[in-house]
Formats: sequence, structure tokens, C-alpha cells
Amino acid sequence: MSVDLHQMLPPYRIKVVEPIPFLSPQERRAALAEAGYNPFHLRADQITIDLLSDSGTGATSAAQEAAAALGDESYAGARSWFRFRDEVHDLTGYPHILPVHQGRAGERVLFTGLLKPGQLCLSNTHFDTTHANVKLAGAEPRDLPCPAAFDLDSPDPFKGNIDLDALTRTLTGPERDRVGLVLMTITNNGLGAQPVSMANLTAVRDLCRRHEVPFFLDAARFAENAWLVGQREPGYQDWTPRQIATHAFGLADGCVVSLKKDGLSAIGGLIGLRDDDLHARCEANLIATEGFSTYGGLAGHDLERLAQGLREVVEPGYLRARAASTARLARLINEAGVDTVQPAGIHALYLNAGRLLPHLSPQEFPGHALGCQLYLDGGIRCAELGSLYLGGMDDQHRLVTPAPFELVRLAIPRRVYTDTHLEYVAAVLADIAKEPGRVSGYRVVSSPPLLRHFKVRLAPIPAAGSTD
Repeated sequence: MSVDLHQMLPPYRIKVVEPIPFLSPQERRAALAEAGYNPFHLRADQITIDLLSDSGTGATSAAQEAAAALGDESYAGARSWFRFRDEVHDLTGYPHILPVHQGRAGERVLFTGLLKPGQLCLSNTHFDTTHANVKLAGAEPRDLPCPAAFDLDSPDPFKGNIDLDALTRTLTGPERDRVGLVLMTITNNGLGAQPVSMANLTAVRDLCRRHEVPFFLDAARFAENAWLVGQREPGYQDWTPRQIATHAFGLADGCVVSLKKDGLSAIGGLIGLRDDDLHARCEANLIATEGFSTYGGLAGHDLERLAQGLREVVEPGYLRARAASTARLARLINEAGVDTVQPAGIHALYLNAGRLLPHLSPQEFPGHALGCQLYLDGGIRCAELGSLYLGGMDDQHRLVTPAPFELVRLAIPRRVYTDTHLEYVAAVLADIAKEPGRVSGYRVVSSPPLLRHFKVRLAPIPAAGSTD
């Protein structure tokens, strides 16, 4: 056996399985229409391959389930809390740990305690709920992605970085007194699952210290970022993923983490803090809205799964196999004639729908159209990250400000699908790429004012010459 094959081999075997549904094309058409042409409204039993999100969708290990059986459900001071706390402290080094039921709850608690109305929150890229929670705190989210992020084909290894020049200008310019927080997302989910370098994080730390601005990590995928640093950044090749992750946490004043990703669990999150006063404010909010500070809305068995998951996720064999599987899928998709954001990340691949479907204007939402076609042709559910998600609309739900790119995210659950499942995804995409002109656009029928993509309803736009 070659070394390469050995490194690609997942370091686990399947122990429990569940059936997946196979609907007919007619059933899929009816299901999508009933869902208002929004994949978020589809039922799980209508999906063959679900790539909508990698959040809470992974498989747990036998060791995690064994730990869960020991879960202590005491309301306060449960044994499970202390195991979780000690594991997080050892990984992150933060003296104050607050558990929450998921990442967006942590964002709400943290931003309420840290941001004041009218302040700026600067980031490499805020993701959807992060953006919303900053706004709900009365502050303004502002993205400062590095220039390389805007070249989807660039092989630059760290396109998730923040633009240090833009950050410096903001911290020293006329708005400097408005900056309440710098938040770095690792990896950068909003910009193609691209990693952030340790050099970039260190420079951000130095700037924030110089200008006395809090620096936090949104570290939902801290282990995957650590793996890519070890593979791509000079000076870290001999570091373990855990050592790199711990070093990254050590650069920041604190963190907010959704543990539904690299916690390898279906639920959970945390806030890590250094500052005693901020911890006191956040803890009071947590107790009032999430639960007592030793469970934060989580059951004891959840805390046990998370503690074990945080050990498993930084194992080199696991990360190596996961990265190799995503890279293989990217290669198959590219060979089929569909471009993806380069280089491949780990938790997701981002399809360049705008390039594949040039006959559709941004007003016809090509990213959403490609996502719908993947479901209609193959029962594959995924998410659009284009003008439907990011564009500006008027009161009549008409697009007035297109997104910079029309992308589709294929988010890959952890330890769930085999390479054969992913080959199927590539094959469905290959069929679409052979005749992209058959993919029709969509128009918005109704839309909420916030987090539009979750609840929007749409209708297909009949093709030119159609009598429908």
C-alpha cells in the first residue's frame, strides 16, 4: 500500500448506519414546490445527500456515546461540567469558560456584554448569524477580507485572512473610537472555507493590543484551520493540530465557538474569556437566558460528548482523511467542468454558479438555481451563498445590489458520507454541467427582513418561449 493511500484512509470504521431516502424525480419536484423552492423548508426524509450544513450533522464516535452514558444531569456543579471545563481549558488556556447550547447563543451573550450601540465589529468575514447578532446588539458589522479572497481561482493558501492594511486604517482613522471588537473567523466560512494564517492572527493581536481593542476568535472550525496551517504555513510543519489550535487561542482575548462543527456533536457551544468583568457580565446574561453557568442549556450527556469530541477532532489521522476526502471531491467536480473556490478547504466546497450558469443574471439568482437543480436531479440539498443570501433588495423583493459572487456551498458533515456518496454528488454536477442552459432562474415571492435565506419563498421563472 502506498503512503498516500494510507494517509487518505479514514481512521475509523462504520458501526451504526441509517437508511437514506430515494425519491423519484416527480416526488422531488413536488417536494421542492411545496417547500417554496427553499431547500431549508424540505423535510429530512426527502433528502438523499444532505450538504446543507456541517453544523450538528456529523456522526459521533463509540467513545463519545460511551462517555454520554456517564452524563451527570445535576442542575449545578455536575461532574460532566467539570470534565468539559477542564478539556476546554487545556485546549484554549482561557480561565473563564461558559457553556452555551450553540454558537449563535454564545454570540448573543458575548456581543450583549461586549458591544455598545453604534460601535463597529470588524472581521475577516461575519457569517450570517454572527452578522445578525452584531446588529441585534446595536453595533455595525464590517467585513475586511484580504484582497486575495476576491480572486476565486487564486491558489493563495490563506485567503481567509483579514486585510491588515484596511484594519490599520480603521483603527487609526476617523472611526477608530467606534471600534468595539475585532472578530476573526477561523476558518473563513463566508469566503470559501479558507484558512487564516498564524502570521495574520499574530498581526491582528499586535494591532488590537496597540489600539486597546478586544480581539476574539469565532472558532467553530479551529481544528480544520489548525490542520491547514500545519500543511501550508512555513514554520508549523512539525506542530500538531492541537498545538497550533492552542497557540491560536492564546493570541486572542477570548473566543466564541459553535461546537456543532469541530466539537463533533449535534449541539453545544462555548464562550472563552480572560477578562473577569466581561465574564461576570456574560455569566449573568447566560444564567438569565440559557441556564446555570455549569450547563448553559446543555444536558450532562451533551457535555460529555463534547469533551470527548474536542480530543478526537485534533487527531492528525482524522483531519488528514477529512481533508483528503474534500480535496478528492473538489478534483472530481473540477474535472466535470464545474469550478470551485480555490484552494479547497475542508468543511465545504464552494461552486462558482455564476460561471457555470452565465445565462442567468444575478436577479435570477444563479446560485440558488444551481442548488435547486442539484436537488431536482439528485436529491442533493445544499445552500446558496450569492445574491439571494448577500444581495440587497428593495421593498418589492427585487435585487438592487448583487453579491460579488454567485456561489453554492456543499457543506460536508463529519464522518457521515463515504467517498462513494461524494462521487454521486460529482456525477450529478457533471450531468448539469453538460447542459447548463436547462437550469432556470428564480424570483422571490416573500422574504423576512432578517436572515432572509432561512425563510424566503421563491418561484421559478419560466424559460424564454415557455408556455408555463
